[in-house]
Amino acid sequence: MPAAPEADPRFNEFIILQAQNAGLFLGQIPNPHSGEKQVNLRAAKSVIDSLEMIAFKTLGNLTSNEEKLLNTALDNLRPLYQTALASARH
Repeated sequence: MPAAPEADPRFNEFIILQAQNAGLFLGQIPNPHSGEKQVNLRAAKSVIDSLEMIAFKTLGNLTSNEEKLLNTALDNLRPLYQTALASARH
């Protein structure tokens, strides 16, 4: 039986940082330099795609808390991206 995955606090920090970056790119977080909210759909999609790739490549190798954090980040970011995408099309 394989050993249970070990927690790595760097993983959680990385996922949170990436989710914050996506929030910045989706206009959810003001730019720290300008204070303005800006949308960059291409950058947001790149971050979300990267998180999805990480979820796929680490399947079965994360602790339950790491998996929950990653899935929650994706569950929150995907609809924000779809909303921003729909707004950009109008």
